[in-house]
Amino acid sequence: MALATLLKGDNQGSIACGGVAALVGLLAPSWTDAVHEQAAAALWDLCAKNTQNRDSVRECGGVAALVALLAPGGTRAVLKQAVGALCCLCFANVQNKNSVRASGGVAALIALPAPGGSAAVQEQAAAALRNLCVDNAQNRECVRECRGVAALVGLLAPGGPVAVQEQAAAALRNLCCDNAQNRDGVRECGGVAALVALLAPGGSAAVRARAAAALHNLCYENTKNKDCVRWCGGVGALVGLLAPGGSAEMHVSAAGALMNLTCESGQSREAVRACGGAAGLEGVLACASSAAAHEWATHALRHLGRVQPGVKQEPH
Repeated sequence: MALATLLKGDNQGSIACGGVAALVGLLAPSWTDAVHEQAAAALWDLCAKNTQNRDSVRECGGVAALVALLAPGGTRAVLKQAVGALCCLCFANVQNKNSVRASGGVAALIALPAPGGSAAVQEQAAAALRNLCVDNAQNRECVRECRGVAALVGLLAPGGPVAVQEQAAAALRNLCCDNAQNRDGVRECGGVAALVALLAPGGSAAVRARAAAALHNLCYENTKNKDCVRWCGGVGALVGLLAPGGSAEMHVSAAGALMNLTCESGQSREAVRACGGAAGLEGVLACASSAAAHEWATHALRHLGRVQPGVKQEPH
């Protein structure tokens, strides 16, 4: 029976008839890989846009059961569905994020993106770590302690799958939010240089925007990271993202990175000026499509001495 197909579009009904508990039961070791794959896929579908179902899966023991499927030796098909379900379960759900960590899921997810592995599994694992780190300081610490920083940086390698690079950059952005040790750890693993390399023209717009957003957080109150961005050619690359015709996401991410890069860094300010960054920021300010783009471009220009001082940089 194609469980994922059967349950699609009938999320609430499945809960009413105990469908979540039944699906979680099919994740038990006694069932075959084929059953595990379909049950995990069905749980993923049930949780895609339904907060109630995400809670129900946890309450039925589904988080621990899905984490158990990540053990070494699992098939790629089972891993993809189990990791996808965990990624979905952790979206905007604090209790599920904590449950994944308590079940050993952080370490299990970090072990999956090994070189040469399935790109689909790598993408979902990076996305799951991205969700786990949002508004969760304990998970950000746990990822570092489980050597997740190096694993995520490894997914940024040139020539890798674009979708994997995008999710890894987004995960690093969240990992570095309000965590000074993680910011240092990313640099020490070569992550700053790898992120700067992703800013190159001709690459995916989404990847370039995610990389700039990660550099935004990496440069917050971190002199060594600011210096590293400059040494790696990141200033010119970030200024390049401000060019007319770029996506709104590229503009806001680059403006944020330049804001933090130029805060209390005379050398970075000079480098931004030399690359024509002031004009680029003024262009973003003139047509900013979001409050964040307007705010961050204004702050960056203030650091460059192009607007009157008076508004202090806010952490992000």
